[in-house]
Amino acid sequence: MRLRTVDAFAVRPFTGNPAAVVLLDAAAFPDDPRLQALAAELNLSETAYAHPLTDADDADWALRWFTPTTEVDMCGHATLAAAHVLGDDGLLDEGGRVRFRTRSGVLGASRDADGSLTLDFPTAAPVPVPVPDSAREVFGAAPLAAWDTGPLQMLVLEFADERTVRDLAPDPAAVAALPASTVVVTAAAPAGSGNREPGHDFVSRVFAPAQGLPEDPVTGSAHTALAPLWSQRLGRATLTGLQVSRRTGEVRTTLRGERTLLTGRAVTVLDAELLTGL
Repeated sequence: MRLRTVDAFAVRPFTGNPAAVVLLDAAAFPDDPRLQALAAELNLSETAYAHPLTDADDADWALRWFTPTTEVDMCGHATLAAAHVLGDDGLLDEGGRVRFRTRSGVLGASRDADGSLTLDFPTAAPVPVPVPDSAREVFGAAPLAAWDTGPLQMLVLEFADERTVRDLAPDPAAVAALPASTVVVTAAAPAGSGNREPGHDFVSRVFAPAQGLPEDPVTGSAHTALAPLWSQRLGRATLTGLQVSRRTGEVRTTLRGERTLLTGRAVTVLDAELLTGL
């Protein structure tokens, strides 16, 4: 069985967010314990499994995502990685598109003329909520505001500036005690940075210790909430987000009402054979 590791939302190896991709020949997934065991063995933020759908009108492949400890409902970077692998294998349609059936509905992906990939995901409109009382103690800095993301199950916290976000060093156990399985921290980029080349409009980091990820390097799904938040603030539908983890990664967002387009690049860094079956 072939297994590939892809750095997603990356323009060069060893940046962005690594995801393992396993394309299955069968028309069904193996048992969940086997899928979880391989994801734990690989110990990447996500392992994506996909199998072809031969009798479905709404989708081309079934897709699931596993962290080292659990299955998740949505993952942007592993979807980008899966689309990248399908493109390399010549398995996209004539227009360079693919539709995935997932736990979050049907998600689209397409390969653009410049080689980048664009995901079509549901928008997670953020709703203002009170800042948790413990947030300042957890992060060592006071958030300016907080938002709930509904089904995305992420808590978004805004901080004063990009430097504050970069310098945060929270204890994973303290983050896990906050009222959300995943916490997204964000701030506007310095004035004018979005006009630089390269530039970005906002920054973020993502902490998910409750899902086995003390810090996720680049989180596509989080940008379905960051896009409407910052597009409304900055007055533009298309923005560039920079996730300022140690590996860093760039996500271009385009807000289209109930859908958000996430664009980035991907690089395959490992092509291997799994010597034990699923």
